[in-house]
Amino acid sequence: MTPHRSPGFVALALVLCVASLPSLRAADDAASLLASSGVKGGIVVQLGIGDGSLTAALRASDSYQVQGLDTDAAKVATAREAIFAKGAYGPVSVAKFDGKTLPYIDNLVNLIVAEDLGGVPMEEVKRVLVPYGVALVKQGGEWKKTTKSWSDQLDEWTHYYYSAKGNAVSKDKQVGPPSRLQWVGSPRWSRHHDRMSSVS
Repeated sequence: MTPHRSPGFVALALVLCVASLPSLRAADDAASLLASSGVKGGIVVQLGIGDGSLTAALRASDSYQVQGLDTDAAKVATAREAIFAKGAYGPVSVAKFDGKTLPYIDNLVNLIVAEDLGGVPMEEVKRVLVPYGVALVKQGGEWKKTTKSWSDQLDEWTHYYYSAKGNAVSKDKQVGPPSRLQWVGSPRWSRHHDRMSSVS
């Protein structure tokens, strides 16, 4: 025997299904973009946030920190409220920017997603990307992938003392005295119960 359902119940079910479609579409789009980028974590930036659903979906796991940027203050406010309502605001955030300069230090962002770069030049995109960072920009209806190359001025430490030779001297030509803040990490204080005191 089929249980009776009132017209009101059916209408509510339809509304809930229709309302969930954008979220499902955003989740599928985000999964496809992340897979094609090859980026497994880090800082993800979306230029042009729409309703914020894709921005939120780009945080596929705790490995990602996502920020959406838009020039439209009204869109930013609406997307912020929607993301906050999902309980996702914090690891996912949105902000207004000038449409030309990305508000990040050099070599910080792992992935940039943009349907339209607008007034942001590709050189500015590459400036904020980490080496091997990826930009996915839609061109002619297709996503074009651009990967920032590794500079021949950089070097990598493979062991505690640079290499297997145990000589702590790198061939890096860009290293120098700190001139600005790159990121903030723990410990936040110089004395900490789980760290050595001050700078060792």
